[in-house]
Amino acid sequence: MIDHQDYPRIDRSIYRYVLRHTWRGQLFLLLLTVITMPLVYVSLEIPKRIVNQAIGGKNLPQSLMGFEISQIQFLLLLSGAFLLAVIVTGGLKYYLNVYKGVLGERMLRRFRFDLYARILRFPLGHLRKTPSAEIIPMVTAETEPLGGLIGDAIAAPAFQGALLLTYLSFIFQQDVWLGVASIALYPPQMILIPRLQAKVNALSRARVQNVRKLAGHIGETVDGVVDIHANDSSRFERARASNYLGRIFDIREEIYRRKFFIKFLNNFLAQVTPFFFFSIGGYLVIKGDVTLGALVAVLAAYKDIGPPWKELLKFYQVFEDTKVKYQQVADQFEPANMMRISLLDQQESLDRLTGPLVGRNITSSPDDGMGPLAGVSFDLNLERHIGVVGNPGSGSSDLSAIAARLNWPSAGELAMGADDWTAAPESITGRRVAWVALAPITGRTHQLRAHMAEIGHPIAG
Repeated sequence: MIDHQDYPRIDRSIYRYVLRHTWRGQLFLLLLTVITMPLVYVSLEIPKRIVNQAIGGKNLPQSLMGFEISQIQFLLLLSGAFLLAVIVTGGLKYYLNVYKGVLGERMLRRFRFDLYARILRFPLGHLRKTPSAEIIPMVTAETEPLGGLIGDAIAAPAFQGALLLTYLSFIFQQDVWLGVASIALYPPQMILIPRLQAKVNALSRARVQNVRKLAGHIGETVDGVVDIHANDSSRFERARASNYLGRIFDIREEIYRRKFFIKFLNNFLAQVTPFFFFSIGGYLVIKGDVTLGALVAVLAAYKDIGPPWKELLKFYQVFEDTKVKYQQVADQFEPANMMRISLLDQQESLDRLTGPLVGRNITSSPDDGMGPLAGVSFDLNLERHIGVVGNPGSGSSDLSAIAARLNWPSAGELAMGADDWTAAPESITGRRVAWVALAPITGRTHQLRAHMAEIGHPIAG
């Protein structure tokens, strides 16, 4: 029976992944949003009172909190209150944006670390078939947009949506018809833009796939540059690279056409709405149904409606694009036959291996990234020196890797004494079994001292 905790999967939904790790931070951002909205409404109401009462002289209060005030004092008081509301609102927005950025970067760090940890669990066969030039950009460049989205995943639609509703509620309070005019063109945008964005998403997926193929081709060129020159195939390789670049160019050109058409449509519809305000609003002011101060406040509120509506549309586009990248990265980091996560756990007891190492009907196939092994059986005494000899491609080196527990057979049994050798953690196989590859990788330090310290051996001197 499969233990799902031993084979953790990446969340298929980016929202599920975000909420799993940042729900407290997202709730705090929502709290900041709730605190900010009353101040936004106050900053809309005060200019209306300044125009109608403090400047127009209508319905002036004779006293405030028991103190008599003049018209000029009332004007200065409202102006000061407006300035204070703007400063506090701006400060809250600044803090909210900084917190979102930090939250997103912290989550991006976790996601990249999770991907790196999964690479260590990839089966060797999968790593052999997948060029490193494809894996590296997936962990670095392709995950970069996630940082901005994670911080905005809930806060951005909540904050911008609350701003939009606050502005609209203020406009509707001044006059219902002005409110209807302000939202008249939203339904066409809500219908057209998702349909246009769906095609952009499909193009984005195709672009990511072709960029990965180009990265793999570049990696193959670097690794095999000697063979390319030796066989006079440089023109062929240039043609392959040109083909990949041409596909990417065509896809990006189509993305630009569709993306900027969406932007043009948004801007056009946004500029049409003021026509209704000037015509309908002016008519209502002339008829006396709406005060001039109310119309001025409505125009100011509508001016502020544009940014949150555009931010919501922008968030939708970015979210759809980032969701595609997240799902494609998640798919690439869940290959078949991944190592169980429990095998990487540290074990306190490191008893000496006594053997024997016994294999029964060990079988592998090229599909596992190994040479063909069919029904191989052996019984090895650990105190003896044994050599495995075979032609290239015969599976001799793969049998050695299975014996060292660097790989797993697709069928058969492997035991170290009375224990199942396939279930032994790396803390035992890595410290009780020595393995020297044909061309070992020394890493970035190129120093024996650093590698000895890395595996926990004492260093003299």
